Amino acid sequence: MNKIALISLLLASNLISQIGLAQSNANMQQNFQLTIQPTKTAIKLDGVMDEPAWNTVEAVSQFNKKFPNDIGAPKRQTEVKYLFDDKNIYFGFKVYDSGTAIIKSLKRDIGHDGNDGVGIILDPLNQKTNGFYFVVSAANVQSEDQLTGSSDGGINFSWDSKWFSMTRDYGNYWIAEIAIPLKSIRYNPENKNWGVNFVRIDAKNFEYSTWTKIAPNFKSYDLGYTGLMQWPTNPPASSNNIILLPYATGGVSTDKASSKTETTGNLGFDAKIALNSSLNLDLTVNPDFSQVEVDNQVTNLTRFSIFLPERRAFFLENADLFAGFGIPPIRPFYSRTIGLDKQGNKIPILFGARLSGNLSPDVRIGAMNMQTGRKDNYAPENFSALTLQKRVFKRSMIKGYFLNRENFISVEEEKKNPLDKYGRNAGISFEYSNPAGSFSYWANYNQSMKPTIKDLNTYTEAGLSYNGRNLGFVLDFSNIDKNYYTDMGFVQRISNYDAVRDTSIRVGFKQLFSELTYAIMPAKSKIGKMEIAAQNFAVFNPDNSLNEWESTMQVKSDFKNASNLRLQLSNTITNLLFPTSFTDGTPLPAKQYQYGQFGFTYVSDTRKLLGWFSEITIGQFYNGKVQGIGAGVSWRSQPHLNLRLNAQLNQIQLPGTYGSTQLILIAPRVEYNFSTQLFWTTFVQYNTQSNNFNINSRLQYRYKPMSDFFLVYTDNYFTDPLFKNKNRALIFKLSYWF
Repeated sequence: MNKIALISLLLASNLISQIGLAQSNANMQQNFQLTIQPTKTAIKLDGVMDEPAWNTVEAVSQFNKKFPNDIGAPKRQTEVKYLFDDKNIYFGFKVYDSGTAIIKSLKRDIGHDGNDGVGIILDPLNQKTNGFYFVVSAANVQSEDQLTGSSDGGINFSWDSKWFSMTRDYGNYWIAEIAIPLKSIRYNPENKNWGVNFVRIDAKNFEYSTWTKIAPNFKSYDLGYTGLMQWPTNPPASSNNIILLPYATGGVSTDKASSKTETTGNLGFDAKIALNSSLNLDLTVNPDFSQVEVDNQVTNLTRFSIFLPERRAFFLENADLFAGFGIPPIRPFYSRTIGLDKQGNKIPILFGARLSGNLSPDVRIGAMNMQTGRKDNYAPENFSALTLQKRVFKRSMIKGYFLNRENFISVEEEKKNPLDKYGRNAGISFEYSNPAGSFSYWANYNQSMKPTIKDLNTYTEAGLSYNGRNLGFVLDFSNIDKNYYTDMGFVQRISNYDAVRDTSIRVGFKQLFSELTYAIMPAKSKIGKMEIAAQNFAVFNPDNSLNEWESTMQVKSDFKNASNLRLQLSNTITNLLFPTSFTDGTPLPAKQYQYGQFGFTYVSDTRKLLGWFSEITIGQFYNGKVQGIGAGVSWRSQPHLNLRLNAQLNQIQLPGTYGSTQLILIAPRVEYNFSTQLFWTTFVQYNTQSNNFNINSRLQYRYKPMSDFFLVYTDNYFTDPLFKNKNRALIFKLSYWF
């Protein structure tokens, strides 16, 4: 109770001090405005900006320092001009700089951090709930993302769209000319007021700057901090357009267990149909995702499964409509349940359709249907999802969903396990955010429906957060009943493995998470930002008895030379409900364990050609000890060659017959970028925990925008016995964007 009182006092005092910030933030667009200018002459993207139309525009030139802190002015100036015609929006950046630009890679979608570049944030509906982020580096490497406008700065890095750019270096500055087709984004042609912001990434000075003034505690792409882009007339309506993306694949694969070699060939296509400027219909027939990079393997020292990200393009546009319910370890919808088994192996998808976008400025809709085929013991399944969002107040929403998985199993299979027949979920959520985005709270109710199950089938959650300049706070409470099933979702703790009986048992739980952070941004120091955080994570059984309690203190320092240091101290109390194994020895008995751990992580200056990191974890582990060491080294010959080697060693030592184990993860990666269109990557992962040694080599040629040729080689071996082959495959994929 004393902790709660202290947190309340700190929160209240900081809220009072932040009222002025919230008020000024609500009026952000009154202070940052521009009017986009029309052009009748064609704009050639050549990095020159010599068209007369550019001279009719007054440049935006007053940028504000954003990162690592907002103290003082940016070290280098940036200017932006803006035009439009009936097909495109144009932006011209003049970026004052000197010396060789820092370009980590020429690979598309490499990301924003660590590369000299510029970015554009667009919020066409000006609702602060959805938008787009386009980034181009000084070497003309493109990256585009979809923004969800959530209070935590939600962003979808995997979203792809077609746009154009060209850069040119002039010694003491460089130019970026950008054309964003109107048909590549979703907007309301009746709305003349768009949200907009511009970002400068000055990697050499380890500095971010933005057009509008954004406090360091918010992301540079936060939609709550956009300026106003006014159209002199209604934006040109994007004509209804249809995009076709057919593909052809072929290859050969060998399965050593069955001694079978198989030659395959396949055809399919995706289609994007713009029903209007803000609503899109995606269709797919016989989709193939063989070109998607393999998952990054991790060492799992917990008792529960790990949440892995979605990488398949079809599921990514407007993904927040479906996946934005619940919290990260508890998601009613998780797209990896469609077309993938629990080990990530492919289950054939026959066809699918997805409708997403805005029905009106305040209402978004998402509807999806996917049909899978039969594979081995997996019967055909149909997955359906429907979701609606209604904007309320300035930056808040009410949203609901309905999910249905139908399994086409036989009568005999249904009698054996009636729960497999179908799984349905429905829920409603309210999410509030103040205009500044500094204060949020949320509440949701979710229910599952299964044959023969009538009760204990709900999931409820409520929480609040505060994100101030210095002080931050999160408090979240969830209750999950044991019969809450998510056939199309992910719940991390619901299934508990009993190592003695070799079975999994469902146990409902309640969890309480709290975090208090305080940030320090000294004006004169080698430290740009220091953050001190205290976390508490408590899990309770259905009878309110303690299941697990973890308390963590963490100090993280971001240095002005682009390096960072993290220190972490944790104490855990675990009441095992069932015998659990972490080694090949006797399972740990079900009783209470208390143990503490210390962690250290250091990452060197990421701007240098040679970089490294190290991490150490030492301490207790249940009734034994754990020692973990991780290290990595990277080197690049800018901008073509990138070499990286990461390695982890974790040793668990338990007393007596409980045994010991040594877990090794080694992951070298070689990447060579011949140009901004041709990339080759080889990724090797040696993981003793999963007994797998994987080689994945991928050649990608983007011969025209959004049209690709892939050649992918995969090879899997056991680590024990070492180099015993499991399977291998060589496949190609050719796609063309019409």
